[in-house]
Amino acid sequence: MPTIDCDPDEARRRLDSAGVDVEAGNTDHERWRAERGDAVAVAYDDSVVVQGARPTDLTALLSDAGGRAHVYFDGASRGNPGPAAVGWVIVSGDGIVDEGSETIGETTNNRAEYEALIRALNVARDHGFDEVDVRGDSELIVKQVRGEWNANDPGLRERRVTVRELLDGFDRWSLEHVPREINDRADRLANEALDDD
Repeated sequence: MPTIDCDPDEARRRLDSAGVDVEAGNTDHERWRAERGDAVAVAYDDSVVVQGARPTDLTALLSDAGGRAHVYFDGASRGNPGPAAVGWVIVSGDGIVDEGSETIGETTNNRAEYEALIRALNVARDHGFDEVDVRGDSELIVKQVRGEWNANDPGLRERRVTVRELLDGFDRWSLEHVPREINDRADRLANEALDDD
């Protein structure tokens, strides 16, 4: 059960800006409480206690802004083009901070990979991380974003610009190609979204 030494008013502002509903406390000692995913935060005079099965659903939002995250992304398309989905996982030193997946209609695999990367970077930014180490199993996307390969498709060029703008919003970033087994969780999330659709 992590205890975060912080100003409860500032913590509440962070939660509000992240779209987390904050309610009045249940006792005279509780200033407020908030729930997100599998975590509950309870504010006292000079600290916030986070409880639940996955405290990381809230700890990254409540800790001092900044820090480093590992970001994993993957896109999947059944057919090229075909039904597509994205998956992403954000990991900090405390464990998985956030993960998600969704279908994105019909598109190519490469466009799905870019969409997954864009969503993952937006989530990392929303959690307040200022450094990201991004990992994906698409060599094409990694090398295009790093400027090692050209993006001839106008749609991919546009997405590459969006990714670079998002990356430039962090104080430091890295982007590496990794084998699929290292990116297994993001890959599984994208494919589960397709299976469930």
